[in-house]
Amino acid sequence: MTPATLTLPHRLREQFPPLAAGRAYLDNAAGGLLPLRSIEAITAHLMRYGATNAMPGHLPGAEILALKHRAREATALFLNAQPEDVALAQSATALAFRLSAAFARLWGPRDEVIVSGLEHEANASPWRELERMGVTVKVWHARTPEMRLHADDLAELLSDKTRLVSVTAASNVLGVTVDIPAVAAQVRAAGGWTMIDAVHAAPHTLPDVQAWGADFVMFSPYKVFGPHLGALWISPEHRANLPWPKLSFVPDGDITGIEHGTPQYELLAGWLGTLDYLRELGDSAELTRDALVSAYARIAELEKPVAERLISGLVGKENVTLYGPQDMTGRVGTAAFRVEGETPAQTAGRLTAAGVDAGAGHFYAVQPLKDLGLYPEGVLRVSIAHYTTLEDVERLLAGI
Repeated sequence: MTPATLTLPHRLREQFPPLAAGRAYLDNAAGGLLPLRSIEAITAHLMRYGATNAMPGHLPGAEILALKHRAREATALFLNAQPEDVALAQSATALAFRLSAAFARLWGPRDEVIVSGLEHEANASPWRELERMGVTVKVWHARTPEMRLHADDLAELLSDKTRLVSVTAASNVLGVTVDIPAVAAQVRAAGGWTMIDAVHAAPHTLPDVQAWGADFVMFSPYKVFGPHLGALWISPEHRANLPWPKLSFVPDGDITGIEHGTPQYELLAGWLGTLDYLRELGDSAELTRDALVSAYARIAELEKPVAERLISGLVGKENVTLYGPQDMTGRVGTAAFRVEGETPAQTAGRLTAAGVDAGAGHFYAVQPLKDLGLYPEGVLRVSIAHYTTLEDVERLLAGI
């Protein structure tokens, strides 16, 4: 297949086998679909190696070790980082808790952490664990009704005691985006560190740790059309000095120390397959940063009309309450809403019976939904990806 073939929408959708079922899949925020080459890479790895581990003493082990290095290098390229600063493990949540364990050995009663009011609990609960060490945890609330974060509100919370500010690049439930470079600069000027949750942003916007200026960034490859994995970038400024729990033989500062246990090698192979798909989407013969930039320009082009129709269509329905921004300004193609006279679960059940799949609940976004008075029952959430079509959205709107 030549790169140009993926410019055709139907050819692109053919890369994602679940779409052949004819259902409108609108739960991409919970997990993306995998392109064929990712699925094939996972199968090929298991056929060739089974559960063989990375061992330097024999050929299969050496090949698997090389696979691990390639996956780390490719993930670093995705983040615009260096491989030695990137960890890969079973989930972003697990990596965040391991990082929290390191912070617990550094901070105590005189220290403060600020958690944004837009957070998924993966970027909130690990830092609230620090309260056990006497650390004070504050909340930087988003302003209702649009649920946007304001720099003035953060300024009131920052002090010489601030050690960390955790903030999402895009809300996983409301779709609201955040100006990460501005937040990171504000926190750095106050002497603190920033922890960025790029899990929901990464399928829509290519992460760039250099441009963001943050200290820690995490994302989940399984939200970016890959298998179930988590990734964490740690600034080289901090990596060598963080005392995370690790195996005794791992040198201090070695990023593998925070990965804990045997990698899921078949999933690393699948993630490389996904990145190869993005390379082709970027119309490049090689996986480079420029190829990824081009791929994401294509993703933005594909998503724009679909996201605009989704939001305008929901806003235009009298029986729907859409939460957060009422247009596409400062958001991605994710929408949280309720239908009058129904619980979110009832609406989701009615839609899925009609072949339209969306999620219902709180999606671990505890703080924003509490602030909106919607927790724990939550909302109906619909979320697009670059393979979502206008027809999918029209089926949703008709179903509502």
